[in-house]
Amino acid sequence: MFKEERDELRFEWSMLGNIAEGRPNLGSTMNVAVYRLMQFTLRDVLIKELGTKVANRVYYLAGQSAGRQFFQNLVTQRSDFNDFIVEIQRLLADLNIGILRVEKADLEKMEFVLTVAEDLDCSGLPMSDESICTYDEGFINGLFLEFTGRDFDVKEVDCWCTGDRVCRFEVKPKA
Repeated sequence: MFKEERDELRFEWSMLGNIAEGRPNLGSTMNVAVYRLMQFTLRDVLIKELGTKVANRVYYLAGQSAGRQFFQNLVTQRSDFNDFIVEIQRLLADLNIGILRVEKADLEKMEFVLTVAEDLDCSGLPMSDESICTYDEGFINGLFLEFTGRDFDVKEVDCWCTGDRVCRFEVKPKA
């Protein structure tokens, strides 16, 4: 599962296992600090070993893979954009990932501005001079790629860490 070399992604939703069976007492939830501990230590090692540019690319691609898997395994609204967004909003809130809002949607140009409040990755972190939600950029890319069949550039333009109280993402079709 994780020891073989490969050139393609091989993650399958089934790799998440049977959480109810494996955690009958603790269940499927955990503290946000534990999630961030895993995420930020992994990112720290990737930066040390591979550099910032590669680490960010890895996080973006992992987020994209997660967004695609999330869509394929949880999303049922696959034809109407508004229904798709409503379902994504509900899923992200139900799973305590964040509160998604659409600030701008130009369906003709396929350009969007989305915000995520109470973002799992960064809400509550100290101020810094950098946006950090690279994984979220990839996740949003994966969702939109699966919904539309087109690839998008997703860029975080505002972040909790840079002083905003939501993370804001611009979503535009790749040139």
